Amino acid sequence: MSVYSLNDIYGSAAASQVRRYSRALESFRSIFGTQEGEEIRFFSAPGRSEIGGNHTDHNNGKVLAAGVSLDIIAAAVPTNDNVILVKSEGYEADNISLSELEARESEYNTSAALMRGVAAGLVKNGFKVGGFKAYTTSDVLKGSGLSSSAAFEVLIGSILNGLYNGGEISPVKIAQIAQYAENEYFGKPSGLMDQMASSVGGFITIDFKDTSSPVINEIPFDLANSGYSLCIVDTKGSHADLTPEYAAIPAEMKSVAEHFGKSVLREITKEQVTAHIPEIRKSCGDRAVLRALHYFDENERVSQMEQALIQNDIGGFFDLVKKSGASSFRYLQNIFASSSPQEQGLSIALYLAESILGNEGAYRVHGGGFAGTIQAFVPDAKLDRFTAAMNGAFGDGSCYVLSVRPIGGAEVEFTDK
Repeated sequence: MSVYSLNDIYGSAAASQVRRYSRALESFRSIFGTQEGEEIRFFSAPGRSEIGGNHTDHNNGKVLAAGVSLDIIAAAVPTNDNVILVKSEGYEADNISLSELEARESEYNTSAALMRGVAAGLVKNGFKVGGFKAYTTSDVLKGSGLSSSAAFEVLIGSILNGLYNGGEISPVKIAQIAQYAENEYFGKPSGLMDQMASSVGGFITIDFKDTSSPVINEIPFDLANSGYSLCIVDTKGSHADLTPEYAAIPAEMKSVAEHFGKSVLREITKEQVTAHIPEIRKSCGDRAVLRALHYFDENERVSQMEQALIQNDIGGFFDLVKKSGASSFRYLQNIFASSSPQEQGLSIALYLAESILGNEGAYRVHGGGFAGTIQAFVPDAKLDRFTAAMNGAFGDGSCYVLSVRPIGGAEVEFTDK
């Protein structure tokens, strides 16, 4: 893990980050004091956005994701007390002892669980851990669909990598350890996409055919220089009571695979499904057939998106993004919950995006769907109009204007001198 400058990480926004890092330093000193000869080091981990591969990872599919410009930063100092102590802005401090790294069910869904899980994952993989104290502040807003939990996991892994492992742990390994922490310690059976996009940064494709060794490709594409911004629109829909809707998607996809004696769709082919539609409809239902067909087409689209970006074919890429969104709407059917048809914020946002963008840019559902966020690639000339329309429909601050961050979890060079 190299040490990066603010310019490396934030580009044209670097100047605005100086004050943010200075405030983090001031807060660290206010909370922890200062010791003579103490070197305060800085670390950062970005949020992430899913670009393609909507609901494919849980059936060993392919995804296209990217690290984004919103991040969590930390001011940190190593300690010799074998304790990790983290004070996050707006929250009570969390601490764990490195002599007690067993998973605790009582810690499920807490930051302490993620801290303990990352440390345990590092030890399990033969890496060094040690105590530290840190102050963190985040602009990866919870509920924005940008995966603040993955960013926090990657941040803890990056701190331990920098302080105790000489920065030698690869971003891929940190992501895998972060996923282990979320699955085994936090109690959430997530895939690897969120952690990998945060840890690696930039545009990446991930092929989960072999989940123990996913294939990750980094794509050297600069969205900022293409004249477009990545926007995430929060429609303020409630995720309450939607767990059955989310759970039904992987379950129905897997039921189609099980019809052929397999466990996930990656183990069968689209041709097998289309050749046996009548009997699959009877055994699994029509929605399961449609969701399976979405899966196969979405996997192909991820590969096509990758090639479009490599070839700098921005128009072709946007066309594929819109096709992904259309498939999610028609076949995956995760734009609104069938149990709550009166709540269709995502549909309204997609309509507005189409009306404003026309044949420019692209738009699609973002993340799990049903409520929450859409994603749009907006040309600079229409950005003000797009932002105003979305904030007008869903409330001030609903539209986040982002960029794709080229660097993932990292140590940051910063001094207040």
